[in-house]
Amino acid sequence: MNLPCPNCGVRPITEFLYGELTSVPDAITDADARDVDRAFMRNNPQGPQTERWFHVYGCRRWITLQRDTRTDEVL
Repeated sequence: MNLPCPNCGVRPITEFLYGELTSVPDAITDADARDVDRAFMRNNPQGPQTERWFHVYGCRRWITLQRDTRTDEVL
């Protein structure tokens, strides 16, 4: 799988670290519990989702993209 980096062009996924943009329920008022949910609880939905990828072995910048988790197609 390849990802489009706006600075470096299309690069292999092995150059990136993944980070999902999670939504934490408003009902959680404890700051530590919110941080745990944000860091470790993945939604893993089927279909399009918004993701953050860090280009570790390139420009060292974050990119935000939409990816279909069923086909790994970048939208």
